[in-house]
Amino acid sequence: MSKFKKKTEVKQEIPTSSMPDVVFMLLFFFMVTTELRETSIEVKQSIPKATQLRKLMRKSLVANLYIGEPTKPALFGKEPKIQADDVFIEPKDIVRWVNEKKSELAENERDQLTVSLKVDKDAKRGIISDVEIELRKANARKLLYSTLQDKED
Repeated sequence: MSKFKKKTEVKQEIPTSSMPDVVFMLLFFFMVTTELRETSIEVKQSIPKATQLRKLMRKSLVANLYIGEPTKPALFGKEPKIQADDVFIEPKDIVRWVNEKKSELAENERDQLTVSLKVDKDAKRGIISDVEIELRKANARKLLYSTLQDKED
């Protein structure tokens, strides 16, 4: 009758030979697209809103100063503080901080350093004025006040 035999044992396995390639592609994708925060902000930030904003083109030329009440009042008190990078500084230390930031830049870009002030909206004007005076002494004339976009009605 028939000379053909029926195969009774049928195995269906999922090929796993390309699994490491897929894993490494996903790992590489997340490594490239993830943005890491350089500093941990230790002051309260309730940023004011504005309607007319401009976006910066070269963020590598921006140095951030954070001004606000410390998040740990038991350690640092309740008075507004100035945070540069990951440390609290006094207004008299701003000149040294600006010079350190300028030394990290190339020679032809040092005059283009922009200092971005991220100030809590409840901070007093006195500490902001002290920072502005020290920035003038350090010859950091480009000053930027960071705000959030306010929706116009």
